[in-house]
Amino acid sequence: MKIYGRTTSFNVQKVLWLLEELDINFEHIEVGGRFGGLETDEFVRLNPMKKVPVLVDDDKSVWESHTILRYLVASYGNESWYPKCPYERSLYEKWLDWSQTIFQPAFMGTFWGYYRMPESKRDMEDIYRQLDICVHCLQIIDTQLAKTIYLAGDSISLADIVVGAVIYRLVSQGLSIELPSNVNTWYKVLNTHYGYTKWVMSDFSELKAREDF
Repeated sequence: MKIYGRTTSFNVQKVLWLLEELDINFEHIEVGGRFGGLETDEFVRLNPMKKVPVLVDDDKSVWESHTILRYLVASYGNESWYPKCPYERSLYEKWLDWSQTIFQPAFMGTFWGYYRMPESKRDMEDIYRQLDICVHCLQIIDTQLAKTIYLAGDSISLADIVVGAVIYRLVSQGLSIELPSNVNTWYKVLNTHYGYTKWVMSDFSELKAREDF
């Protein structure tokens, strides 16, 4: 199995973290960003969208991070990761969709607007508007975590992978933001997962004030 994508991409980090959780042997190939390689014929054959991450499993190519995550748990996860009951799967599936359409775009608004933008070009009004959305999202997460240890229950799931991948960078980019109590407790639990500390809690300083990929 191979995973293509630069380590500093948090969408790639989601997949790398899950591969560690599932204890799958894989080869990581750095492409994109300063590594380039997205325009090569070989990569375009794997993903015509020319984006990372891309997973290659034998002769199968899978792209889009959340699709890759779903593929991995369906193919290699146990009952905890991929329940037979569709409703049980929906308990984490909804967080994948919510994160991708609500939480992640707001975070990206802060990250691209603040961390990846030279200071002289920052639109702080827009940044704080996006940050307010992130704070509201954290309250939603906190309400859920008052009921469960992890986002979808008492064991880790894809919900934690996709939302947890955002949290570290959200609080580490230099903007003032405080995690609610339940979120902070959950964040400390994520810090005990090897894949999280190895791949998500990694250095992304090369992206600072860098407007391109």
